[in-house]
Amino acid sequence: MAELSKLPNIGKKVEEQLLQVGINSADELMRIGAKAAWLKIQEIDESACINRLMALEGAIQGVKKTMLSDDVKADLKEFYQWHKK
Repeated sequence: MAELSKLPNIGKKVEEQLLQVGINSADELMRIGAKAAWLKIQEIDESACINRLMALEGAIQGVKKTMLSDDVKADLKEFYQWHKK
């Protein structure tokens, strides 16, 4: 199960949340995508913020969230604005 926490940006808390929403592996996270995973996390934790969304995308891409391209960051920010509670 510790496989998720081996990904960049994924600490214990985010790993626990991913497991809670049924995402049990890096492959599942990559298949579902950062946006859908974040929406699932937001259902159980309304405090899920833009940083968590970017962390998930960075984990999928295998980079620190600060290394995401400006285009990806802009897309995620727009998505977050539309879906935040």
